[in-house]
Amino acid sequence: MLWPFGTIWRPVRRRRRSTGIDLRWLSARTWTERWYPQGIDVGRLRGRRTLAVSWFRQDRAGRHLASRVTMIDLDRSRHLDVVLAVPGEDGRLEPAPIHAGGLAWFDDRLFAAATGQGIWEFDLARLRRVRGSDAHSLAGSRRRGGRSTVLVAVRTAQHPVDLRCSFLGRVFTADGTPLPRVLIGEYRGNDRGVVGEFDIPSAAQPRFVERDRVAPGLRHLQGAVRWGETRFVSQSDLLHPGALWTDRDGSWRRHPVPLPAGCEDLALDPEAGVLWTLGEHPWRRVVRGIPFSALDLPG
Repeated sequence: MLWPFGTIWRPVRRRRRSTGIDLRWLSARTWTERWYPQGIDVGRLRGRRTLAVSWFRQDRAGRHLASRVTMIDLDRSRHLDVVLAVPGEDGRLEPAPIHAGGLAWFDDRLFAAATGQGIWEFDLARLRRVRGSDAHSLAGSRRRGGRSTVLVAVRTAQHPVDLRCSFLGRVFTADGTPLPRVLIGEYRGNDRGVVGEFDIPSAAQPRFVERDRVAPGLRHLQGAVRWGETRFVSQSDLLHPGALWTDRDGSWRRHPVPLPAGCEDLALDPEAGVLWTLGEHPWRRVVRGIPFSALDLPG
């Protein structure tokens, strides 16, 4: 199925399971070690409900080469890729080599966590089409031939934040109303990682403004969201199932619902009544929607 830019939507496999909705990739991205999925959020692209999943590309030495966001049409179970780019000094676009460990999508503004570099903002209203060798370069590939075409979202701002910025997630009221706020957190190998709540930049206030900060006392934090007064965070455990933790009254409790092995970011989806997350490990990669009913949230 062709899109207005000439790129192609590719299928994903969608299955309903006792644990919720599972989306799986039907291509080499199921097992590749060149690209790793990280962040997730829900928005609308060209008027259609879309799930965004960020990926980073690395070489064999572990050096970041590029980042992209896979846009999944939730009604048609199809996806296409949008490459993330930054303008270079000479005006040419260059690949955005960020970890993109979390996403927060507000209308046409897409915020991505850039570990150690704050939060980067990209414009989804002005996607560009790039062809040929430039397309390969922006995707972090060494190929130069062929007729490749990529869609590109260009960075419009780089926001400094006084945190490591490993991930970020959105904030909703108890009735599902989205707020112009995000949770920004730190992945650490010890239990000292914190999660801060920030107002997103606006015309009146062009920076992230911190409103609250908590220390869950958990290592390997991967994602965070808030629904009403309840915070949710994800915690990875190598190849074992991940853990979902909740905080309603200042004390963190492990939820009995397991997360995928290698779990990453979290995203609340009030319209579908699910909490989205994903697993990053090759051969175990899945995008999972956990129903609100399993989390004691109103559907």
